[in-house]
Formats: sequence, structure tokens, C-alpha cells
Amino acid sequence: MSIPRTVTTALADRPVADAVCLEAGAGVGNTTAGLLAGGASRVYAVTNERKHAKSTLERVRVNTDSATSSPEKVAVLEADLRTIPLPDNSIEIITAHGLFNVVPPADLEPVLTELTRVAAPGCHLVANDYEPLPDDAAVRELFALENAAAELADGQPMLSFYAAATLRRLFVGAGWEYDRTQTLLEPVPWTKSHLEAHAAVVHSRADQLEDAVGEQLCDRADALVETIGFESVGEMYSLAFRWPA
Repeated sequence: MSIPRTVTTALADRPVADAVCLEAGAGVGNTTAGLLAGGASRVYAVTNERKHAKSTLERVRVNTDSATSSPEKVAVLEADLRTIPLPDNSIEIITAHGLFNVVPPADLEPVLTELTRVAAPGCHLVANDYEPLPDDAAVRELFALENAAAELADGQPMLSFYAAATLRRLFVGAGWEYDRTQTLLEPVPWTKSHLEAHAAVVHSRADQLEDAVGEQLCDRADALVETIGFESVGEMYSLAFRWPA
């Protein structure tokens, strides 16, 4: 399976070879695979979702033909990013690909504190994420519906799109040295499979609600997937920082 261009572009100017890396929010393992392909000596892929841990392990196994992608170099940790089970000053490169849009505002500081705690002197950090969508984007309604379902079920939103300038201020405020900003995608292609994944989140939260409310949310989410189908809108950016040596 190929590594997405967004991942390879964001890592291209980072010293990945022989580095001990942390992928914060492993997702389906694309960035873990990218770090291995770049020659990382060890990758800790941290996720609090068992299905993502499984996806990452499967993703790494797919790449066993590559000389640089050895499954033995990966440790998938099912853990909360607010309490990362790794020693202080132990990581040389930290990546967060599409992580922060699923971190609620109240959890930003605890996550940032933990990423900073494990950073070794001179550590590089790459955060790839999405600018807030324009007001006329059709997918905004689906994402708003997802947030409504999550707030009703969990008491907090599922998605928070932070501007690059906002994340930059947070990291610099925590002591990280700003390095650069890149545009990875503009516009962002929101495919039908992406929309279906977000609708699936609505369904998962609706299962915890009263039947009538849950059914309305699910029906509207499914209708939006069919109506929107596909939309290219917004921007995905990459921020890079360095922890002082």
C-alpha cells in the first residue's frame, strides 16, 4: 500500500533516518508507515482506539517487503495522549497527522504538555491538520451534525478545526521553536468514503441517544452523504517545530 503524498511531503524535510519517533494518533497507520519508510529506528504509534491499533499493525505488515519497513521497529501503544506511557526526553521526532481536529479544546493543553514532556533536546514535531472550512462548504453541515451527536452522547464535540496560526501560537507558547508551514492539500478532496466515515460516527453516537433523536440524526447524516457525494474545499496544512537542543 502506498504512503499518502501528504505524509511524504510533510516528512521530506525532517531527519527521520535512525530517529526514535512517536506518531500521536495512529489512525490507519499511514504516518507510521511513512516514518518506517524514511528509515526510523523505532516508531511508537499511540492511539486510544483498538481498531486503529489493529489497522496500524496491519498497515505495517503490508510494508514488510520494504528494506526499511520492519514490523519489529514498531510498538503500537493503546494509550491516552494525555498520559503517554513513554519516558521523559525520549523521542526525537513527533508526528500528529490529522490528530488535532479530533482533540477537543479542553484537551489541547494536556496533550501538548505530554508531547513536550517526551521530546528529547532537538526533537522535531510535525502537525498536519485542516484549516476551518469556509462558510459555504456543504460538508460543514455533516460535521456540525457529527458534533451535535457527540455532544449529546459524550458531552463534547467530535471535531474542532484549528487554524494553523492557532496551533502555532500554542506550540510556541509551550516553548517549541517554529520552523515552517506548508500547504499539503488545497482544496481538500472530501470523498464519499470520507463522508461515510463521518456519518458512521453519527450512527455510533446516535446508538446512545433516545430512539427518535438518534433516528433523526442518522437519517439526516445519511441524506447529506448522498446529497454532497464529493466536495473539494478547504486546506490541509503542515506545521513543523523544534524543541530547543
